[in-house]
Amino acid sequence: MAKEQNGLFQNSDKTWGYRFTALIDGKRISKRRTTDENGNKFTTRKAAAKARDKAIAQAHIEVKQKQPISRRTMKDVYEEYCQHGRTGKAFQTIRKQDSLWNNHLCERFGKRYVDDISAAEIVDYLSELYYNDGYSFQYTESFLKMFYLIFGQAYSRNYLDVDTYNKLCVNKSTKIHMPKIKAEDDTEIVAFSREELSLLDDYFKGTNAETAYLLGRYCGLRINECFGLKWSNVDIGAGTIFIDRQMQYQDGLIKLVAPKTHNSKRTLYMNSVLKEHFKMLAEKRQADIEAFADLRQQNQRIIEDLDGKKIPSTELVNCLYDGKIQTVNSMKYPTREIKKQFNIDFKYHYLRHTYGTLMAEMNTPAHLLCNQMGHGNIHVTQRYYIAISKTGIDMLQNNIDKL
Repeated sequence: MAKEQNGLFQNSDKTWGYRFTALIDGKRISKRRTTDENGNKFTTRKAAAKARDKAIAQAHIEVKQKQPISRRTMKDVYEEYCQHGRTGKAFQTIRKQDSLWNNHLCERFGKRYVDDISAAEIVDYLSELYYNDGYSFQYTESFLKMFYLIFGQAYSRNYLDVDTYNKLCVNKSTKIHMPKIKAEDDTEIVAFSREELSLLDDYFKGTNAETAYLLGRYCGLRINECFGLKWSNVDIGAGTIFIDRQMQYQDGLIKLVAPKTHNSKRTLYMNSVLKEHFKMLAEKRQADIEAFADLRQQNQRIIEDLDGKKIPSTELVNCLYDGKIQTVNSMKYPTREIKKQFNIDFKYHYLRHTYGTLMAEMNTPAHLLCNQMGHGNIHVTQRYYIAISKTGIDMLQNNIDKL
């Protein structure tokens, strides 16, 4: 017999076999096979490897099936998850989960046993939320994720047998899923046209919100990243901005916390317009420190930084000349005024959509744009390459005319 490698071995007749030993829920399972379930020998290493993987998976299923299932209610499972399963979760994630549970799911499903709920019942509930109650597709999707979370927790704790879990969360034909999206909701990316951007450029010029606007316009920052940006993270000489935190309200307090995802931590590159703006802004800040020292001292707020240390609001880029802090709420007034003056539905996040769309139109390599946007999955970035914008339509029409 040849030397064993990765649990596979070759016999003297050139056929193959496999072996494995696994500790599953405290029980040691060992198997050695040279033939498949029909008694046929494995003629290739690949066939033996595939059979080994299948045998290990089957061993897990068999051990699970032999264990007695402990019945638990949805409330029991969720409370157990809160106690043991979400250590290290972001504050906003915990708050959102608790909101969905306390305000919606607990009353409807809290007293129900997890093994007594069907996939069809959940799909009906999601359809009711989306079609009848008028919740957005994205918000309804949060409920779907909660059900997956609770059923996954129940399965891991042996409160659901493997067949029930597979029906609810695995098998494509039976698992819980979102209702069909309405036609009017099937547009996730909203980008401003060149004409709208021109109006917005003029509106924000010289206002307190100009810096925040330019960061969204030319870097595609999320609003929390924008208002959580510190001067120490801006390198004007190199023309770079390092994103490693964001601003959040937690229990009524303003804090700087870790960004949305691991990939959100990134280095952004400024264009010439933004670089010149920051040069001017830095000079003005230095003058304000001297001219309004007492006023800045009086108006500044002490906030908690990423590492738990207390820092003054004057360390933030989006701080007014007199030391007053600007927050995500600072965009509410411009939003109302832009709608009133130009009839443009302005949301700060649409600047991010616009940045991504324009960069895609200019044929920026997808992996580079993915990095600059801070996406965790390049498939999210690729949406910008298929989004239809006014500029994109003009380009398409121009190409059609050339046919």
